[in-house]
Amino acid sequence: MALELDPRLPIIVGTGQIMIRDAATEPLEPADLMAEALRRAETDSGGTGLLTGADQVLTVSELSWKYRNPALAVAERIGATPRRLATSVVGGNLAGVMVARAAADIQAGAADVIVITGGEATRTRSRLRKAGLEPEWSTQADSVESPESIGDLRPLVDEIENARGVRLPVHVYPLFEVALRARLGLSVDDHIARVGSLWSAFSDVAATNPNAWIRTPLSGTEITVASAENRMIAWPYTKRLCSNNQVDQGAAVIITSVAAAERAGVPRDRWVFLHAGAEAIDHWNVSHRVDLCSSPALRTAGRDAFALAGIASDDIAHIDLYSCFPAAVQIGAIELGLIPAADTNGEGWGGVGATRPLTVTGGMTFAGGPLNNYPTHGLATMVETLRNDAGSVGLCTANGGYTTEHAVLIASTEPPAAGAYRYSNPQAEVDALPSVACDDTWRGAVTIESATVVFEDVPTHALIATRTPEGQRSWGMSTDTNFMNAAMTTELVGLGAQRSADGTVSID
Repeated sequence: MALELDPRLPIIVGTGQIMIRDAATEPLEPADLMAEALRRAETDSGGTGLLTGADQVLTVSELSWKYRNPALAVAERIGATPRRLATSVVGGNLAGVMVARAAADIQAGAADVIVITGGEATRTRSRLRKAGLEPEWSTQADSVESPESIGDLRPLVDEIENARGVRLPVHVYPLFEVALRARLGLSVDDHIARVGSLWSAFSDVAATNPNAWIRTPLSGTEITVASAENRMIAWPYTKRLCSNNQVDQGAAVIITSVAAAERAGVPRDRWVFLHAGAEAIDHWNVSHRVDLCSSPALRTAGRDAFALAGIASDDIAHIDLYSCFPAAVQIGAIELGLIPAADTNGEGWGGVGATRPLTVTGGMTFAGGPLNNYPTHGLATMVETLRNDAGSVGLCTANGGYTTEHAVLIASTEPPAAGAYRYSNPQAEVDALPSVACDDTWRGAVTIESATVVFEDVPTHALIATRTPEGQRSWGMSTDTNFMNAAMTTELVGLGAQRSADGTVSID
């Protein structure tokens, strides 16, 4: 069968994951986590010479330790002398972007073997810092050249957003969550129950994943109700509804052409074909988006990926949506047509009665959220899932920023119907979509668009998105106890309010 295939077709031939959770086990620095994940990926492939023969070594930006050239540090550890060394900037989408582009490079004949890896030792680094210690990890000489950089270096927030506190993901995604609740017409209690059902289902998946950080199934109540072990972060998100970055994890994938896989002796049952990849970026600043609960970029990239792969959303058997927070999963599922937007009872979202769980790993709370590298873990787990369900189709997404940057990947153990991998970046189309202006000087009547309450053990302030009578977005806040209580117990979205010159918002 392989002789009938385009020898340039890109396939994932090996994946590797490593997790160091046992405190008694010697921790590894990020470059060693990455190298070990790659060694495991080569073993998983059943082939030989893939690492030493890599044309490109690509690494996902790591934050728990800094190297002048992370890709070089990894290449040296695996004995590779690649033509290209590249490292992503910060962004949870970029592991997916690198895979999508790597497959395009292989299809075009620009490379035969590309290895992609990432690793974080965040838990170890945090423990050392608490003890007042610095890790004795490797460094590189100042003369080492920086690698090629992949990704967008623009700041995620502008001056107005930064000044108004619209900067941390744990504060911005709750605003998306509340806006989505209003869009779906759910009560506060019904919405919390649905989010709890979604995340409880994720914890059930993690319990079956040997590479998951937390493998204890939790009920929706255990996840959504604040407690000493599960503090409130920003309404309605408790700690267990947020990505868990306190992990020591690494993951890697090896992508080759069909011809290279055959030369390396990779058995056919290890092959997973990449069918299509797409990427796109929403309007960069949250302030300028037409609403706070959609993603035109993901919708457009997903449309292209499905079309290029020659499938519809109903053809997808296995899904792994980027899962930093519940809002990201729900928006992703709606935009990709995986779940009807009108499904408000929680069944289709991965709870009781769900036909297709929205994760194969268990998500970033339970499987682990190693900062920018989660999508590599998601894809690695998807590859194993597809091997165990030959002929089925899988979809993975990756998300950077505040549902800002997106990548979509479609794969299967069967080759693509088109006979080739296909890639799309419909950025010009997304850029041409409507946007809204931001008015930070507005004083007077506004309509509340969304509101969350930020906690530091106790509620400190409400962060509020409003619209002026002309439709411009204007950020605000409130330290009023009554306002904060109302934001957590009633529906404020759509209510009239007043915004003062200093940004304070009060209900009419």
